[in-house]
Amino acid sequence: MGRVPAGPQVVSGEGPERRSGAARHAFAGETARRWVLHIDMDAFFASCEQLTRPTLRGRPVLVGGTGGRGVVAGASYEARVFGARSAMPMHQARRLVGVTAVVVPPRGALYGVLSGRVFDTLRSRIPVLETLSFDEAFGEPAELAGASVSAVLDFCAELRAAVRESTGLVASVGVGTGKQLAKIASGMAKPDGIRVIAPGEQQGLLAGLPVRKLWGIGPVAESRLRALGIETVGAFAALPEVEAVSILGGSIGAALHRLARGIDDRPVAERAEAKQISAETTYETDIVTLEGLRPAITEMAAAAHRRLVRDGRAARTVVLKLKRADMSITTRSSTLPYATEDLATLTSAAQRAALDPRDLGPVRLVGVGYAGLSAIRQESLFPELDRLGADSTDPGADTADLGETVSPARDLASGSPGDDTNGPVGQGVPAAPSVAGPADGEPGPDGTELPVAAPEFMAPEQESSVDSVRTTVGNTPSGAPAWPVAESRAETVGAAADPGVTAGGVVDWRAGSDVVHPEFGFGWVQGAGHGRVTVRFESRSTGPGIARTFSADNTELRPADPLGSLS
Repeated sequence: MGRVPAGPQVVSGEGPERRSGAARHAFAGETARRWVLHIDMDAFFASCEQLTRPTLRGRPVLVGGTGGRGVVAGASYEARVFGARSAMPMHQARRLVGVTAVVVPPRGALYGVLSGRVFDTLRSRIPVLETLSFDEAFGEPAELAGASVSAVLDFCAELRAAVRESTGLVASVGVGTGKQLAKIASGMAKPDGIRVIAPGEQQGLLAGLPVRKLWGIGPVAESRLRALGIETVGAFAALPEVEAVSILGGSIGAALHRLARGIDDRPVAERAEAKQISAETTYETDIVTLEGLRPAITEMAAAAHRRLVRDGRAARTVVLKLKRADMSITTRSSTLPYATEDLATLTSAAQRAALDPRDLGPVRLVGVGYAGLSAIRQESLFPELDRLGADSTDPGADTADLGETVSPARDLASGSPGDDTNGPVGQGVPAAPSVAGPADGEPGPDGTELPVAAPEFMAPEQESSVDSVRTTVGNTPSGAPAWPVAESRAETVGAAADPGVTAGGVVDWRAGSDVVHPEFGFGWVQGAGHGRVTVRFESRSTGPGIARTFSADNTELRPADPLGSLS
């Protein structure tokens, strides 16, 4: 679970200290009208791996993809001391950590279940949670209104203990008089700590922070402010509001100026239903033909459709997203005359939006999204007409109803669950981060491109699967996808992981796959090749397990549900 200190960390004016009991604070007796908590799990993905695979505890673990475009989805604290971070190219992280690095693919099903347990525990103490991602949320406990710093510290200590008891995972908690301060405080509390920013210290603390720490200040805004000599939050707060507006524009400039002065009255509220649902995949080899693009669109339409069915709503608008090799993005949308959940109809709409990579340029990422979500469904009077184009290879297919946008690649803020990821000011929270890796997706953990924000063609409130990495046959005539290096599993939460390619009854085992053996029980593949597969037999409750090597065609070794590692 990463580093597990003996007690909570509390940062006071003099710096951090660790205590086994109630923590002291320089402003312990100070009260506030409201207290907002930001609960953030420590190194969540890597901690989940260390929790369920005891051999990994205390070792530098990197979760993510291993292909040429592999990106780190999560890094344990043991890996972070070497400089490894989420969103970093995997090859760079491996060089930094060295030979001791342990690289494992993400297991979205596992992360989803543990995330659910974390939030269930939090909701038992804080009924209203504003979830930001798999592993972080805001809360505003009613019982803390008007409470002292000391009482807040006690509440947070009990909350962290409850999470640890129910999940085995470590949470850090930041507390302030608003969301902005709570978010800053949680970053200061990590790892395994509590940090309360009292009203009496918030101005002094804010004033000395880099301006980039303000939620909503990204690289562009930061460079604009730095060009004017404004490098700290205090310097920005000292500007007249009208000047802040002239620099950053309209309501955003005014909102950021208020945050810089410690004014943050944004309420903590449950997140709205997703406005868009999507699935997207990054390919190991660029797609260069329309014949190669068609199956990718069909697959992403089906993956997004599975999420749509689980959501229980129907969609009226279909969006196709294509990211080219130069990182520029084209999106094309098609709006149907009615909302539907019919897969063939939705797939046809996506296929009609397809552009030939011979004209567009090589395509590295394909995504399909559904918007205009509605609980009201209406079936077409002429479904066969709506479904035309699903299998079309005609690049001139009807696109009269399509809207198209082309954008350069965004300079998205990079980060991890423990980083200070910038989000829209109006929304008050960042979009859920995507994560990278070669197996089992949903909560964000599939893929290689690691934009730690919503996919570019989606609204911030979307529900989206994340990038996964696939390989294509580099020199095939069609350019069609071959066996995947990593596969999106957003729709298979709780299902058994794909261990690899099956050919002639023989499984091409992949490192990191979950397996089960009738004699040795549950385990995971540590390595495979040359007709052999080495399995470490262990789960959460077993402690470090033994490793055994088998022939790759051993019939007793079977793929297993990743959730078995929780036993």
